Amino acid sequence: MRTTVDINDELFRSAKAVAAKQNKTLREIVDEALRQYLKGPQKKKFRLNWKPHETTGRLMPGVDLTDRDSLYDIMDGLR
Repeated sequence: MRTTVDINDELFRSAKAVAAKQNKTLREIVDEALRQYLKGPQKKKFRLNWKPHETTGRLMPGVDLTDRDSLYDIMDGLR
């Protein structure tokens, strides 16, 4: 659908620059931005950045904190 929208000059120049940099049309950039805006705020996934404290010890050899199943096996004494 065609329509007319007044856009701030600085915002327009920025959008055109992004479109050129991404090899897209201004229409694609505006469509993408509007879709994202209409979705509403996105929930961020929680990520725990685990770092053992220097005074409490070190990781045991073979422990991978990013492998949940492996950690459960170690805690259950299966490894």
